[in-house]
Amino acid sequence: MKTSFVLIVCFIYLNLSETQAQQARIVFYNVENLFDTRNDSLTNDEEFLPEGDKNWTNERFRRKIVRIYQTIVALGEGEMPAVIGLCEIENREVLNRLIYDTPLKRTGYYIIHRESPDARGIDVALLYRPDIFKPDSVAWLNIPLPGDEATREILMVKGRLWENDTIHVYVNHWPSRYGGAGGSNAKRLAAASMLAVSVKQVLSSNPSSNIIIMGDFNDEPGDESLQVLNKILVNEGADSHSLLINLSVKTSLTDIEGTIKHQGSWSVFDQILVSPSLISGNNGLKLVSEKTEIFRAGFLMEPDETYTGYKPFRTYSGPGYNNGFSDHLPVSILIEKTE
Repeated sequence: MKTSFVLIVCFIYLNLSETQAQQARIVFYNVENLFDTRNDSLTNDEEFLPEGDKNWTNERFRRKIVRIYQTIVALGEGEMPAVIGLCEIENREVLNRLIYDTPLKRTGYYIIHRESPDARGIDVALLYRPDIFKPDSVAWLNIPLPGDEATREILMVKGRLWENDTIHVYVNHWPSRYGGAGGSNAKRLAAASMLAVSVKQVLSSNPSSNIIIMGDFNDEPGDESLQVLNKILVNEGADSHSLLINLSVKTSLTDIEGTIKHQGSWSVFDQILVSPSLISGNNGLKLVSEKTEIFRAGFLMEPDETYTGYKPFRTYSGPGYNNGFSDHLPVSILIEKTE
């Protein structure tokens, strides 16, 4: 009887281990102004210096990377995320500090990053576990804007999960609404157009491609810039069965109001879109749940004393140091191997 019991326990354990090994969490997180404390003469980073308006010291920077580390660990729920898209990071150095100066170094994350043309010097980046994800190619999509204005590039990484399941991952941080949503809309439409062209190229090679598009789009799912993605694909001749699916539409969310709160109103700016193959699972990978998960742990929130309820616990509240995490909440999806 004891032998049978041991065998049963071992069988269950092995099955659980196998199941866990065949799932991967994909995360996006706008970490809100992860700057170092050194002046970069090529960017407008003066605000985040020890002598700057934010009084950004080494100690505050250290606390910030610990906050991000804590969020990533908690979000993983016992299994560290396989792929993490980040935005609002200043340079490779802050990523190195995040990876090597916190317990994240035990996970062995690798970094994909390059300096963007953004005037403030904030970039997008990708962290990945090499034991699960192996990049094959990296592309940086420059977004043309009017005049001499520049913004963050779109990062596209083609790689393989578990050695042989190909996936295309896009990391976005579209132009902000600074100056008003209407006046800045053309900039986000330019980003949408560049993204759609790249997605069309991927789908032309293989209509069943596994595609994950994540980012801070500075628009909501129903806004023109997000809606135009599929319109461009249709105009370019894409099959209607290949159109992107936005997993972050508000109707798919449960009790979560949004990813960012401004003047008492929640918005879903941080989103994840996928190709239909990740819904059907006909190309080796499948979503475990067909909606974006917004990570709203209690420690990421603080009381909204002005507008009631709660809001993201951010690093700064106006000019005042708040010692928080970010003004955005992270989002994620869980995918599993089907073959």
